[in-house]
Amino acid sequence: MSNPPLQAVEITPDNVEAAMKVKVRKDQNTFVAPVVTSLAEAYASRETVWTRLILDGDRPVAFVMADFAPDEDEPDFQCGIWRLNVAEGEQGKGYGSFAVRAFLEEARGRGNKRVTVMWVPGEGGPAEFYRKLGFHDTGRVFDGEVVAELFLD
Repeated sequence: MSNPPLQAVEITPDNVEAAMKVKVRKDQNTFVAPVVTSLAEAYASRETVWTRLILDGDRPVAFVMADFAPDEDEPDFQCGIWRLNVAEGEQGKGYGSFAVRAFLEEARGRGNKRVTVMWVPGEGGPAEFYRKLGFHDTGRVFDGEVVAELFLD
């Protein structure tokens, strides 16, 4: 019997505890907030935020949080990834790429043509990961974070 494929599932009362157990490597804590912080921010922005737990079978392996705010005045904040946490020991297995693709599919389905992501620059940070997925630096920096964009087909 084979395991179910990778899934991006909505955060619910049934899986919120599992989501909060997704923890990145300690050396990555300077690059991404913990899932529990993201969930608190998601609650405060629940009208526009999109959160998903990435499951490999029944194992929680990653968490992604994005925002869809088409009425936002700042274009960099209309459609973008806020957080991507891949659990320690699970990196390099395609889970992060799967999470980003799930977000891109949702963005396309909502009619978005451009998506953004921001990251804290530094050695060991996510810059190369996002660049390999097609994101390009915009040359802008917001609150110390590099702003990158990807135009959807």
